[in-house]
Amino acid sequence: MKSALVTGANKGIGFEVAKILAQQGFFVYLGSRNSENGSVAAEKLKAEGLGNIESIQLDVTDQQSVDAARKTIGDKTGVLDVLVNNAGIAGGFEQSALVSPADQYQMVYNTNVFGVVRVTTAFIDLLKKSPAPRIVNVTTSMASLSLAADIYSDQYPKRYVIYQSSKTAVNMYTVNLAYELRDTPFKVNAVCPGWTQTDFTNHQGTSTPEAAGQRIAKYALIGQDGPTGKYFSEEYFAEPANCPW
Repeated sequence: MKSALVTGANKGIGFEVAKILAQQGFFVYLGSRNSENGSVAAEKLKAEGLGNIESIQLDVTDQQSVDAARKTIGDKTGVLDVLVNNAGIAGGFEQSALVSPADQYQMVYNTNVFGVVRVTTAFIDLLKKSPAPRIVNVTTSMASLSLAADIYSDQYPKRYVIYQSSKTAVNMYTVNLAYELRDTPFKVNAVCPGWTQTDFTNHQGTSTPEAAGQRIAKYALIGQDGPTGKYFSEEYFAEPANCPW
């Protein structure tokens, strides 16, 4: 049985991705910063008939937690086929390039950027043992420099500098990771789930968690002829100009 790890999977988009992958026959490790919340989420999926689920405590901001999760999964399976780096935070609704302090950036980057690096680096050896490894980094269309470049236009939000710049960094990391793995079976992509109705957005948005989960899972399931080192945002043109996330 193939295996997958989804970070931040106890609710929202991560939960839906875990569910979809389990339905596709993967044994899914449901990563959650809070172990109790993770266990509740895993039991919910098991109650739906998905026994191929296991909750694992994983705080992407804590290297010891990441290392412990790596050891646990490595002892159980020895190989990982899919990694979905979904865990992320917004950093609050008040963000300004003029006044937001450096420690606010550090908090967001520690989860959104350094967390992705910590987890990917820790699990890359298990992924290399898979015949068809896949890495999906969850991002946002709001991270696009080209879309935001017209500073005099209000068509595209430029009000969340910390969150946006953290995901821009994730996009660049994704491209470089794919480049270094270009002559291997890896497929590494960054995917925007769309403006999704979850706790993250105060339940605003144009997409359901189920639809967003499908967008992410699709790139975890792509074949060997699929893309790598790319960025995908299927819902961008459907998003309103005032989309907050």
